[in-house]
Amino acid sequence: MEDPFELPAGTRFVDAFVIDINGIPRGKRLSAAEWKAVAAGRGVAFSASSLVLDARGHAQGPLGIGTADGDPDAFGSPVAGQLWPVPWSDHGVAQCLLSMRTESGPVWFDCRQVLADVVARCHADGLFPVVACELEFYLVQPGADGMPVEPPATRGGKPGNAGHLCPQEVEHHAALLHDLHAALAAQGITAGTIVSEYGPGQFEVNLTHGPNPVLAADQAVLLRRAAQGVAARHGVRASFMAKPYARHPGSGLHVHVSLVDAAGANRFGAAGGQALLEHAVAGMQTLHAESMALFAPNFSAYRRLRGGAFVAAQGTWGENSRAVAFRIPPGGAQSRRIEHRVAAADASPHLVMAAILAALHHGVTQRLVPAAAPSGPTDVFAAFEAFRNGQRLARYLPQEFPALLVALKQAETLDLLVEPQAREFLFYL
Repeated sequence: MEDPFELPAGTRFVDAFVIDINGIPRGKRLSAAEWKAVAAGRGVAFSASSLVLDARGHAQGPLGIGTADGDPDAFGSPVAGQLWPVPWSDHGVAQCLLSMRTESGPVWFDCRQVLADVVARCHADGLFPVVACELEFYLVQPGADGMPVEPPATRGGKPGNAGHLCPQEVEHHAALLHDLHAALAAQGITAGTIVSEYGPGQFEVNLTHGPNPVLAADQAVLLRRAAQGVAARHGVRASFMAKPYARHPGSGLHVHVSLVDAAGANRFGAAGGQALLEHAVAGMQTLHAESMALFAPNFSAYRRLRGGAFVAAQGTWGENSRAVAFRIPPGGAQSRRIEHRVAAADASPHLVMAAILAALHHGVTQRLVPAAAPSGPTDVFAAFEAFRNGQRLARYLPQEFPALLVALKQAETLDLLVEPQAREFLFYL
């Protein structure tokens, strides 16, 4: 029987990591010899609180995790099928995704487990989602102060208009983008189109549809990691920040979702499919406000939502319109689906997916019908309150998860506000 954790030829090191609450990999680099012992044993031991660090990697100790509990270790168990080479490294590195466990079972605040539980609930009720992720990002050059140097609008590398859907803009960055495509293929990730987006130096990568939402979210995280690694090799940074430039569009994580039957046929395109699709949309509307802390978990995400450019903060829906939150793309019966367009590119793909599928399940099982578009929270603090006090989405999550996430993200946000920002001086000095 083939060993699923056998290292690729020439591997000297393995990056073994979990995916934290922000969608950021956290773990260890092991030697090849250490990896063989890990794969044959209990896994990689390291702090369970690594799953709930803030976006900078700082420990905030939400609910006492990582502080009052003595910061205990858990074990990262290798995920079968997720051991891949790291093409952007020159040091013989492979990587493997881990799932965090204790002696009693999965760690309850592991976001992969949160999503897996929502998927299991869908499957138990005969709902089998097929999903795909699209991620937007900018290629940026940080300045000496750490701020991104705002690029000139370009077309094919020349000053001019932003190169939306411009093949010459893709060609201008072809070496980087082709290396990214190859890196994804080396990791078993099938990317579809790569297009230039509305912002200068902004691109979108479309991943293919599949019936495993946990894997789809995993691959969205691995796409971000690959883009950052490949970009660094080319002397720039791939930024998934929701709104890095005030004058240019933000970057989103769009999730496409449909439902299939036992034979794999799209239920949204079959007899009675329109009503089923509308039940799902209505569920997304109903859980919209409660979910915004997962879709837009930081200040930058709300700048994106205020920035127009086909980003809807309200729970609107419609056929073939990018101006709505829940878009129904054109196509035949087998491609009938909902494109959820709300989440920021730097949100946790696992939590975004969990919220979308929870909403779909709620809408379909309760046979809800779409209503007037609900408004969502207009700032991050209102989103935290809606998430903490919400009753519907909470039924799909571990009991303490809303309090955990809010404690972590509030502490992160308050740390951001400790020092005055440069623009404040223009208003108040």
